[in-house]
Amino acid sequence: MKTHLNPPTLPRNPAFSQVVTVETPARTIYVGGQNAVTTDDEIVGDNLSDQTRQTVRNLQAALEAADATFADLVQLTITLVDGHSLLDGFAAFQELWDPEAEPPTINVQVVAGLAHPQFLVEISAIAVR
Repeated sequence: MKTHLNPPTLPRNPAFSQVVTVETPARTIYVGGQNAVTTDDEIVGDNLSDQTRQTVRNLQAALEAADATFADLVQLTITLVDGHSLLDGFAAFQELWDPEAEPPTINVQVVAGLAHPQFLVEISAIAVR
């Protein structure tokens, strides 16, 4: 159903795949932008690492609600507030990611700000089961 491709003519990176193909029939799951907010509407953390951990936990909960896991991800879009290190976010993400799973494709956007002035990161996703 899913094939992760990393052609030799493109750079190889263990954090993401260059291409993911999906053959049907399959169910596609779209997860809207997740932030570092708890179910009590409290923002977790004042740094990118802490906010990324909470954001990834929220992403995981959204996937579980759709009977999916990180292994089903085909694309992540990471939106990061300018001035924060993407490496800090990736390090926090890797703490929760299964190192045996094929990584999805990743898009990274750097912006001046997000919907709430305390948000430092937002992650949206596409998964296929």
